[in-house]
Amino acid sequence: MTLYYRDDAVQVTSESIQVGGHTIGLADVTYVWHARGRTTLAVRGRVVGRGMLVLLLSLPPLVALVCVVSLAWSAQDRGNWTLALIILAACTVTALALLPFLELPLGWLDRSYERGNRVHELWVQHHGREVMLLRTPDALRFGQIYRAVQRAVEQQGEHR
Repeated sequence: MTLYYRDDAVQVTSESIQVGGHTIGLADVTYVWHARGRTTLAVRGRVVGRGMLVLLLSLPPLVALVCVVSLAWSAQDRGNWTLALIILAACTVTALALLPFLELPLGWLDRSYERGNRVHELWVQHHGREVMLLRTPDALRFGQIYRAVQRAVEQQGEHR
């Protein structure tokens, strides 16, 4: 028996697919496909959260740009470039010191895109009936499971 995928709720082997306590024998599966399901509140919240995170990450550089332009403008009017350059150097050093702390929100943003922005459904034709095996908003997990089921069904078809 070959194990193609396993997590807490799903197991795909060369003999069967187990999802949420239900077991389907691969010998009885004739077709596998996926569909886009209805969007859930969690998916909408993820998309809104992603937008807010992008906004929060974009605002500080824009504010810094406005500050630098206004600082240069006022230094030109007063003719005092020394103070402007000291302030600019201090802000640059501070920004570079804070740069490593961007790892956390950028990691959140990456994981948000990995999880996707829609609900995915995995369907099989089992004994002539269409059966939905899985419905999840996690695009990465869905892709892994879908590929595992496809490989298992293809291998089953080669052995017939």
